[in-house]
Amino acid sequence: MDVAPGPAERPAPKIRKPLNRPQTTEELGFYAQNHFIMTICAVILFPPFGLIGLYFSRKTNEANKDSDWEDAYLNSSRTIWIDVFGILAGLAIIYTYVLLI
Repeated sequence: MDVAPGPAERPAPKIRKPLNRPQTTEELGFYAQNHFIMTICAVILFPPFGLIGLYFSRKTNEANKDSDWEDAYLNSSRTIWIDVFGILAGLAIIYTYVLLI
C-alpha cells in the first residue's frame, strides 16, 4: 500500500538581527547597489514595476545595514531587472502612443 507523502516542510522565515555595532570598512566595501536612480525612472515611466523596484531597493538597503550580503545582492539584482523592465514598458507605451497620434 502506497502512502502519500505529507506536505513539504517550509523553511523557517529568515530573521535578520541588527549588528548593534558600526560596520567595518571591509563590510562597507561589500555594499550591494540599490539602483535608486533607475528605480525613480521606472516609477515615473511605469509605476507598477517602479513601485516593486522601490520595494526591492529598500530591502537591499536593509540587508546592507545588517551585513546580510546574500540577501543584499539578491535584492539588488531583482531591483535592476524590474527597473529595466519598467523603463522599457514605459518607453514602449510612450512610443506606441506617439505613433498612434
